[in-house]
Amino acid sequence: MIPGVDGFMYPNEVELQWSLLIVLYPYITGLVAGAFILASLERVFKVEAVRPTYRLALLTALAFLLVAPLPLQLHLGHPERSMEMYLTPHGSSAMAMFGFVYLWYLTVVLLLEIWLEYRADIVRLAQSTTGITRLIYKALTLGSENVSTGARAIDDKVGYAVTVIGIPSAFLLHGYVGFIFGSIKANPWWSTPLMPIVFLFSAMTSGIAAVLLLYMVTTKVKKMAIDMRCLDTIAQYLFYTFVIDFTLEMLDLIHRTYEADESFRSLDFMVHTRLWGSQVILQIGLGTLIPLALLAANQLWKFAEAKRRAMYVTACSLTLVGIFAMRWNVVIGGQLFSKSFLGYTTYKVAFVTREGLLPAIGLMLLPFAIFVVLVKLLPPWPESQARQSASAD
Repeated sequence: MIPGVDGFMYPNEVELQWSLLIVLYPYITGLVAGAFILASLERVFKVEAVRPTYRLALLTALAFLLVAPLPLQLHLGHPERSMEMYLTPHGSSAMAMFGFVYLWYLTVVLLLEIWLEYRADIVRLAQSTTGITRLIYKALTLGSENVSTGARAIDDKVGYAVTVIGIPSAFLLHGYVGFIFGSIKANPWWSTPLMPIVFLFSAMTSGIAAVLLLYMVTTKVKKMAIDMRCLDTIAQYLFYTFVIDFTLEMLDLIHRTYEADESFRSLDFMVHTRLWGSQVILQIGLGTLIPLALLAANQLWKFAEAKRRAMYVTACSLTLVGIFAMRWNVVIGGQLFSKSFLGYTTYKVAFVTREGLLPAIGLMLLPFAIFVVLVKLLPPWPESQARQSASAD
């Protein structure tokens, strides 16, 4: 009798091949895609109400995108070999092709759009600062210091085109993660055509919730007034996206229940035992139904501003917990049962190991540290607001 194993398991199924770090991987990339989609609302779809979060969303996407490949690097036995997928690309490898998707999104889309958006500010700061700071901003100008009206008009046109290209790129970035799971036909938990779409909408939900939280936190720290029109508009889009995401997940569940193939009894047992806490309580209860109820209440009734802010903070925090639980249930839950459907294993998170809880916590905190540096380097607030907060400090 093997400890932690019930029934019959093949020897290579007892220990999980994908651990907590692989849970973080789709979770972090989802935050990137969702934050960029929120930024595109103002640039492409002209939703002026969300303008205060445009730059903030771009910096949030960049901070998390820089950390996104690190869970995979720590998971690899030989991380130094990861560059080989760029040097010797293999068209039949989904993960190898995803490396090019990541590189495209980072360099061609996100970095270019941020540079075009901040170029005038970078030039101004390069001329007004001194010392090391001046050298940093001077390097960031990339030799382009023309900030005339015509040059800025070109920046806007090119930035608009980059954002338009970036929207399908963001869809591809996280939809591809869902495709990687959904294309693994050997596992009935993952093998569903809806998997890429569910991953995409859950990514949009988590990214919008993260930017909404960061906007409230940063304005509080900078002692600036919160734009309630902006908050209400973002919460409205979060609600609509969340409804679509939850509907798709329920559609997938209904389809599985109605089809009831040979794997259904095993999956049903998993939901009622090993995944009861993470899926039913965390993902569906705390992470979906309660946030949806709070967001729906704000759509139906007009609460006081302080109460709305508290409801938004609660809804966004629970949403992020729920989306993380969803990633956990997909990655970990998909490995807890045998391909024979006759046995079940368990997964215990270690603490100080390479793929343990401590590295996972560090990887989740790292994007926020990068975000603080980016905000210091490239302030996301209008210049007038920045001056007011600086004088208040």
